[in-house]
Amino acid sequence: MSASTVREIVARALAEDVGDGDVTTSATVPDHARARATITQKAPGVVFGLDVAVETFRTLDPEVTFDPLDDEGQWRDQGPVLALEGSARAILTGERTALNFLQRLSGVATMAARCVEAVAGTGATILDTRKTTPGLRTLEKAAVAAGGATNHRAGLYDAILIKENHAALAGGVGEAVRQARAHAPGLPLEVECRTLAEVDEALAAGAPMLLLDNMSVDELRTAVDRVAGRAKLEASGGFTLDSLRAVAGTGVNFISVGAITHSAPALDLSLLLEPIP
Repeated sequence: MSASTVREIVARALAEDVGDGDVTTSATVPDHARARATITQKAPGVVFGLDVAVETFRTLDPEVTFDPLDDEGQWRDQGPVLALEGSARAILTGERTALNFLQRLSGVATMAARCVEAVAGTGATILDTRKTTPGLRTLEKAAVAAGGATNHRAGLYDAILIKENHAALAGGVGEAVRQARAHAPGLPLEVECRTLAEVDEALAAGAPMLLLDNMSVDELRTAVDRVAGRAKLEASGGFTLDSLRAVAGTGVNFISVGAITHSAPALDLSLLLEPIP
């Protein structure tokens, strides 16, 4: 996650929230006022996104100072995570944007950590998906990694993933695999299979990785036996924290969980401000 990417995303978020100016703060807080503030984690989870929060305040006050109070990317119960000092106006204006980023990204990291813990010891790897907030994929995928899960493809450009509709338009799973391999032989390739017949077709076409979509645990176990190591296997299909371990126990290599990014609840964090006399 590059610094320029963070700056661009923060600039867009501040433009959305601040617009022509924070009228409430301008009306009530003297221009010269200074303040200290502490951001505190109030619920168990993995904090992530401190650099984005810092960039938010620094954009508004280049002279603001920061003191990280704990390492991010680790599970912790609660407690202070970041102290800052600077322009009171800047802190108040940036507060909501900074917390929105921090709560969202920490929520994603926390969900990722919970999913990884659910399959611990099984050998299965938890993957994210492209079901991310538009414009925030880079940040959210970084949060996934901070929580201990693994990033799948970044977009439509860095890997081939043949889904049901692609296969239908190409003339079947096998034909889609052959066309895709010929079109971009250097890219990773995976194909979605909904039935054991499609698994056989994909294997015959030389697919190195199969996405087993919406299969039951019994069907996944049968598919694993059928493939017998000839391809990597990913299970997908709306899994919950409660169902992940059973899915991992079938022997699949990967489990993709869209909920890590599309349904992660925000982690509760707050900012308390103290005026400096």
